Amino acid sequence: MSNNIDVHFQQSEAWQVFQESLGRKVFHRSGEGWEYRAILEPARFGLSRLYCPYGPTAETHRALRTALASLRALARSQNAAYVRIQPLGTEFTHEDMKRLGTHKIYYSQPAHTWCVDTTRSAEEIVADMKQNNRNLYRNYTKKDMSYKRSTKPADISRLTTLLHGVAAHNQISVHPDSYFIAQAKALMPIGAASLHFITYKKQTIAAALVYEGTNAHYYAHAAATQEYRKLGASTALLAAIIVDTHERGKQVCDLYGITTSENPDHKWAGFTRFKKSFGGYPQDLSETYEYPVKQLRHAAYRAARAIKRGLS
Repeated sequence: MSNNIDVHFQQSEAWQVFQESLGRKVFHRSGEGWEYRAILEPARFGLSRLYCPYGPTAETHRALRTALASLRALARSQNAAYVRIQPLGTEFTHEDMKRLGTHKIYYSQPAHTWCVDTTRSAEEIVADMKQNNRNLYRNYTKKDMSYKRSTKPADISRLTTLLHGVAAHNQISVHPDSYFIAQAKALMPIGAASLHFITYKKQTIAAALVYEGTNAHYYAHAAATQEYRKLGASTALLAAIIVDTHERGKQVCDLYGITTSENPDHKWAGFTRFKKSFGGYPQDLSETYEYPVKQLRHAAYRAARAIKRGLS
């Protein structure tokens, strides 16, 4: 694999360490101009699949074809019915992917994200934020709030406690505590994650888990209390995380997913506006595609999934 391409954090060795801590098999393969890590996962309706989150990474269409051939052979060896991919590293169209034999699926991880260039000075980074964000960042300590970065796995409870409140308030489901505890235990000791939080009156009122890649930090999971929302702790926290990314010599702070929809009622509209208010630029990633290995079983699976989606 060329050293010119940066893999996404979910294609990194650190993410493999985390997945293996959950008891999952992860396969790492690479060749001329391509690389991937694929996770063997159970799928619905009794099937299994190989999943490449934000991968494979390929420099050219030819390299992508070779990576897909490798994945197909690996899937057969593991009795997986299909491969789920989100290729990065080279530009392609939906027609290109169709010609490769893949199917675009309805749901995916974010296909677009919002990034902040952290190679600039801290002053330039903060100046690029909207005025309200700048003011909150520059003055949060005057409101008796304090910011801290931690790499102690036990501190993950600061985030999980807040997530329970967010889930109850918004009537949504979130990952179980065990998922975040496993991430903290696997990633923090190897320098691949950190917890950032703001306290007020000895309470944690905003917290975020950040993944730490070679060249980028990823604003991955965050929550804040409703009780003190008027203090703007979430805004001050993200601004502090972006500045911390700069101070640690990373090139980019990836705010991890936005919608490109102009619909103000889109379920991601609110946090998309929030992320864009810190300055920065959009970054296209990839839609999610499935590459069938067992054609008949995958076709039956797609039909069953479409029926279930239509009934939900």
